[in-house]
Amino acid sequence: MRDLTVTFFSNYLTLHQTPFCEAMEKRLHGNFKYVATSTIPEDRLKLGYKDLSKSVNYAVNAYENEESYKLALSLGENSDVVIMGDAPITFAEKRLKEDKLTFKYTERYFKCGRWRILDPRVFAVRYKEDIKYRKNKNYRLLCASAYTGPDCRFIGCYKNKAYKWGYFPPTKTYEDIDGIIDGKKKNSILWVARFLKLKRPEHVVYVADRLKKEGYNFSVEMVGIGERAEKIKRDIIKRGLQSEVKLLGAMSPEKVRERMEQSEIFLFTSDRNEGWGAVLNESMNGGCAVVASGKIGSVPYLIQNGENGFSYKNKKDLYKKVKFLLDEPEKRKVLGKNAYQTLVGKWNAEAAADRLIRLIENVISGKDSDYPDGPCSKD
Repeated sequence: MRDLTVTFFSNYLTLHQTPFCEAMEKRLHGNFKYVATSTIPEDRLKLGYKDLSKSVNYAVNAYENEESYKLALSLGENSDVVIMGDAPITFAEKRLKEDKLTFKYTERYFKCGRWRILDPRVFAVRYKEDIKYRKNKNYRLLCASAYTGPDCRFIGCYKNKAYKWGYFPPTKTYEDIDGIIDGKKKNSILWVARFLKLKRPEHVVYVADRLKKEGYNFSVEMVGIGERAEKIKRDIIKRGLQSEVKLLGAMSPEKVRERMEQSEIFLFTSDRNEGWGAVLNESMNGGCAVVASGKIGSVPYLIQNGENGFSYKNKKDLYKKVKFLLDEPEKRKVLGKNAYQTLVGKWNAEAAADRLIRLIENVISGKDSDYPDGPCSKD
């Protein structure tokens, strides 16, 4: 098959997307482009993110000038394959009318409930971007959440055309993962997120409070900033947890990864408003024994409950599983190593790029995915 031309449209380029983009560019011998349609928000920059689209040769910044915008439109029309992430449908409308191979790349639609489709504004967007083209043979779905496929099938779209996908932040390979895991600080617990309602930081304090009352020896580090940080600080003082729970504030992505390598247990406590949650990829890659809410988009894809981590249903279940891990140090090690193997084995940018190109070639030749699990398997 001749070299494919593939263009990926999204809002702005960050470290969570660059590994996949670089893997695609390498495999497609320069026939890959990333189109950024907006600048990175200021609040993201404050969290340590960088706008990377101006520093790579495969990026087109459609927002910069008319010439770049026209180039982006041309790429949307003429590329063999387009991946439409968080970007205006304008860039793909012409190719969708011609039913050219296009992958919609999205998190779940109805974070607040499927009743939202009754809102005329919500229905209008879903009609314009999905329902209008649901009969297209070549309009397919990359699910950046285990809940994307069900949401889309609810509105009658992408039936038998949805594939498991996600985000693929940088993956580290360690020569001695056993040494990393053995060297972690004993009974250490880490939480990394913005202090927002959807992140449920109060669940961490709840767990710490119960553990202390039962006499457990442990430490908790909470990394991040946000509107609920002061409330959490007050709760920690109120419950007398200052010795056990430390608030570390904002931290660079590199420092966060170091903390993950040093921590035995990682807590991921977000509610259903968490689309994917790349911090799960990163903590598993760091060999952590993860306990994560099953409502998070990435969890049903990445976590095999009891084998490479735990998913939980509510804060009492969260406490129960953290307590179990503190009681079972060898189980912590097994889960951490299996989590690491999951990331370096198939849930990483290199594997995702290989799998997507193979899926594209299969679709073009009239076949479908032949992966039983992992990225690009059927959802």
